[in-house]
Amino acid sequence: MSSSSGKAPRFPLRLDQLSGGAGAPARQALLRPQAPVQQAHADAARRAAPSGLGLDSADVRQRMVQRLQAQGLQHAAVAAALAEVPRHVFVDAALATQAYEDTSLPIGLGQTISKPSVVARMIELLMHGASARAAGSLGRTLEIGTGCGYQAALLARLSRQVISVERLKPLHDKARDKLASLRLGNLRLVYGDGMRGHPPNAPYDSIIAAAGGQALPPAWLEQLALGGRLVAPLQEPLTHRQVLVVVDRHEGGYEHSVHEAVKFVPLKSGLGA
Repeated sequence: MSSSSGKAPRFPLRLDQLSGGAGAPARQALLRPQAPVQQAHADAARRAAPSGLGLDSADVRQRMVQRLQAQGLQHAAVAAALAEVPRHVFVDAALATQAYEDTSLPIGLGQTISKPSVVARMIELLMHGASARAAGSLGRTLEIGTGCGYQAALLARLSRQVISVERLKPLHDKARDKLASLRLGNLRLVYGDGMRGHPPNAPYDSIIAAAGGQALPPAWLEQLALGGRLVAPLQEPLTHRQVLVVVDRHEGGYEHSVHEAVKFVPLKSGLGA
């Protein structure tokens, strides 16, 4: 939506409504294409993780970061966070040997942990928001879709405070257990409907979603602080493919940009047992 319109957006906000209205059209940027997130190989779950692989080694994580930098990752703080968080802790033991490959992996209940390159890309986009650039931090961050907790751990290293909402109770509980050992005092996990955001701690300087729908929920835009940035997958109305959409909130309204194609699990409302 145009940042010069001065009018509140109509909700829910679809991708075709993000291109502007009566005011000046919003800026749109089509950046370099990136391959969509691929599903894990069908036989991945059958592979056992052998012992003695050194997955706790900082060198293993650093090699992953170097590959991501070769693909275009530039933000030093994002690279540092990726080098610190042990991704293998957040995947099933049978998939641990693939933890530092650039692939998505199943985490149960039809959900996945996203490719490291996609996680890095989305967080890097967040770090380029106005508030984040000014503060050198993501500030107060809302994550929609905790999943296994890996992205939440990364965000906690880049934010003053992180609220991560998960609608599936088994995943919420599993993420809580996996994150406990990291002792992240600025991270709070919430079992709730992510489409509603989390009003008690709003507004948020940064909002990131790990699921994509046909429209941006009203609550997300309402809970985005002035100067804040939202990064989420959104379905294009004609092609039905998902793309990354960035929304910045200014005094005059909302400004958006459209980025590369991605593939995330569907955004759903309500709570799941």
